[in-house]
Amino acid sequence: MPFCDLVIRDGDAILPGKGRTRCDLAIADGRILGILEPGTPVDAKETVSAAGLVILPGAIDPHLHLGHGADISRPRVPGDADRETAAAVMGGITCFIPYLLATDPFEAIFDDVVGVTEAGARIDFGYHFIISTPDQLAGVPRYAEDMGAPTFKIFMNNRGGEGKRLGLPDIDDAFLFRLCELAAAHGGMVCPHPENIEVAWVLRDRLKADSAGLTDLALWNASRPPFVEADAVQRSTYLAQQAGAPLYVVHTSSMEALELGLMHRARGAEVYFETCPHYLTHDVTWDGGKMGKINPPLREARDRERLWQGLLNGEIDTIGTDHVHRDISSKAADIWGASPGCPGLETMLPVLLTDGYHGRGLSLERIAELTSTNPARLMGLDHAKGAIAPGMDADFAMVDLDAEWTLERQHVVSSAGYSIYEGKRFKGAIRHTLVRGQFALRDGMLQPSSVGTGRYQRRRLSSKGRPA
Repeated sequence: MPFCDLVIRDGDAILPGKGRTRCDLAIADGRILGILEPGTPVDAKETVSAAGLVILPGAIDPHLHLGHGADISRPRVPGDADRETAAAVMGGITCFIPYLLATDPFEAIFDDVVGVTEAGARIDFGYHFIISTPDQLAGVPRYAEDMGAPTFKIFMNNRGGEGKRLGLPDIDDAFLFRLCELAAAHGGMVCPHPENIEVAWVLRDRLKADSAGLTDLALWNASRPPFVEADAVQRSTYLAQQAGAPLYVVHTSSMEALELGLMHRARGAEVYFETCPHYLTHDVTWDGGKMGKINPPLREARDRERLWQGLLNGEIDTIGTDHVHRDISSKAADIWGASPGCPGLETMLPVLLTDGYHGRGLSLERIAELTSTNPARLMGLDHAKGAIAPGMDADFAMVDLDAEWTLERQHVVSSAGYSIYEGKRFKGAIRHTLVRGQFALRDGMLQPSSVGTGRYQRRRLSSKGRPA
């Protein structure tokens, strides 16, 4: 064995095809050099004991919004990336892919955005582009093939001025179809925000006239109920299939949306499903009120249970946080005016360990698939990330499965400064997070040396499809 930078001894690593395995990990130049029998002699600069810990492949968050203050379009200063990647590191996330929002062609801002992000980031990152204008649509071949950003979000609800809140123009289904055609032709994938907004407007106006005593979260759910999500899921899936493009359905929140999408999958559509931790833990009965305004809304308990079933049986492919780091002042208005979204980077893995592994028997192997292996494969990162294997980046989340802790507001690292999980008792704590073999979190403490070490990851999608 050549000289190593680091050897991690006596941990239980979640290995592809083997599962939980006691082993030593040898790391050199940021990559995994070898997976060794415990105690194998190794000449290394540093040796770290992982006794009593489980080593998961570093989590990859395929869905978040990295902005500046109340603006979720893009980071403006390195501190934006520093603060939110610090939150990610606390949660065992070693790579993420934010959505980049603009009305200009992305060529005009891309280099600046990457430079600002790299200057502050503690973890690696990619970018999805939100396609909203004809010029951006024309740029899809360049974005996918030259800029390493082959995944494209589209807001299906940007009609009738709905997108003005984000500064975006109206689009229609023809725009969606053209995006799917271009994605199919240039190795891309489309990520729709699925919502039939015209129907939602009708329901909203009725409820504003008579809310029938509904609580805030029940009212928000009733104004944008599961069927308006499900209708857009089946419409986008069918159009993508006709265009020959894969589809990645973001933030699946309801039983109806999942099951209509699965119907199209059974008919041959290449469609993948993401859900978010908040849909697995919260519903309309939560007493946090406007703090829980998210879009899609928090749903009913039966929806939450159906999503857990989809995680356990393999129907759902990934977990994304849909992290939004606007602070609590964004929730000051009534339920109609409060800002949608919540932070979630530092709680994604803890939720799955607590409510999944300990609470429902979700295996560690399945957690690794949902949070690392599958997002790496689907997002074009699996040449370097997503598994603990020789030659891969040494990205790890090292976990004490039995450690119990409570999240309080003063512990929140994200610039949001609050969490919908305040007061929740977790079981399973992230002790160390390594990005390309370097500690970003060590013994639960952020490492200042990790600031600015994150690097932009150029992605290229494979055509592997879903695992059998």
